[in-house]
Amino acid sequence: MSYVVTGATGQLGRLVVESLLERGVDPAEIVATGRSVERLSDLAERGVRVETLDFDDVPESAPWLAAGDVVLLVSGSEVGQRVPQHTAVVELAKRSGAARIVYTSAPAADDTTLVLAPEHAATERVIRDSGLPFTFLRNGWYTENYVPTVDQARATGVVAGSAGDGRIASAPRADFADAAAVVLSTDGHDNAVYELSGDVAWSFDELAAVLTDVLGREVAYQRLTPAEHHAALVGAGLDEGTAGFVVALDQNAAEGVLGVTTGHLSQLIGRPTVPLAETVGSWS
Repeated sequence: MSYVVTGATGQLGRLVVESLLERGVDPAEIVATGRSVERLSDLAERGVRVETLDFDDVPESAPWLAAGDVVLLVSGSEVGQRVPQHTAVVELAKRSGAARIVYTSAPAADDTTLVLAPEHAATERVIRDSGLPFTFLRNGWYTENYVPTVDQARATGVVAGSAGDGRIASAPRADFADAAAVVLSTDGHDNAVYELSGDVAWSFDELAAVLTDVLGREVAYQRLTPAEHHAALVGAGLDEGTAGFVVALDQNAAEGVLGVTTGHLSQLIGRPTVPLAETVGSWS
């Protein structure tokens, strides 16, 4: 049996492979796939099998995917293309006789106003309909999503947004990767749905306070209306669609969609999630 990780050239997939290795999984039992396998050469040198998988050109069969394998489908990054891309991978897994498929989904994917959830909900339906045993990792917000916010604060002393008093239950990407590695390499996760989030939900006022300490300068949270936020983003060079998407995410935060703390993530990884201040402090 092998553990097949898609998107291993990306940030989350790569961390999952690293976590599997740290947990003592035999490198020969790991298949790291991605579009640009040259970026995985160091993993190959460590004994990991490295194979090409392009979500836009999924083969009918793959010699590196066999009956009994467990597949981690790391959701693609191309908004609007995810469902057909994911479906192709699910169909390949089914044809190959995979034992289980693990999918990185979105919080409460099938019952939420979260703007990015529909493609994840559709993928979950595809996986359920495939008949394959599954595990859904409904990953919450990565603290790393706020690297641009930190850069903005460093340059201007301001964290600007339209999330109001909304809270974010974030955790660093590595925590979510550790959870994926646990679910891949241990039993008892068939047809399970995990709502994964950080242990503590923080507000943007609290983020500004953390940044004040980390950056050594006063940082304030500037509360914008959605219209003001959209105009500021467009003025900074974002296209209308991207600006609208960012504003919609802030509205989801204001609605409380991103602030849910379930404890599932820390339970899976066997430790508390890394706090906001510790993660942000590591970037300075």
